[in-house]
Amino acid sequence: MVNRDLLDRCRRREPGAFEELVERTHRQVYSLAVRLVGDRHEAEDVAQEAYLRVHRSLRGFRGEARFETWLHRIVANTAMTHLRRRGRFGEPVEEPDRVVRVPGGPSTEEVPERDEVRRALSSLPPAQRAVIILKDMYGFSAAEIAELMDSTEGAVRVRIHRGRRSLRDIIYGARVDEHHREVRDRLPEYVEDGRD
Repeated sequence: MVNRDLLDRCRRREPGAFEELVERTHRQVYSLAVRLVGDRHEAEDVAQEAYLRVHRSLRGFRGEARFETWLHRIVANTAMTHLRRRGRFGEPVEEPDRVVRVPGGPSTEEVPERDEVRRALSSLPPAQRAVIILKDMYGFSAAEIAELMDSTEGAVRVRIHRGRRSLRDIIYGARVDEHHREVRDRLPEYVEDGRD
């Protein structure tokens, strides 16, 4: 956790203050970068560039949001720029199908293992992986993600929808019908409404 005192010391450019900020936040910055770009070596570059941006912009941080939220935005923006330069976002997509969130989440015994989710996430195309991580793990809105990805909100919603569907299929199997009711019970928030 970064407190106001440390931020003030960083703004005054006190010796060792920014290094302390990096030390306190490096794990979360690097973790987000790895999740977004899907490669540990590239994530190191993204983290380093993000810290350069933080260093240049810190005086402008007004504290309207938590520092960690601001930091996550910078890391996400840096990762999106990195992926865009590599041409790894693909083509625009059409509007999503209707998705309905069913009340009552899965019980804790039915939640997939963390490694299983990590493997499933890593198998998604970069654009889908990025939106799922930003939306479901870091709480960004579709509009915020669209801005970060230089995309439209509709395209982001499509990627969220398709990414969640792909995760469901990877983790629980592609067939979701009467014989696979367990999938619907374990991931109710991703169940489609059959209406047009």
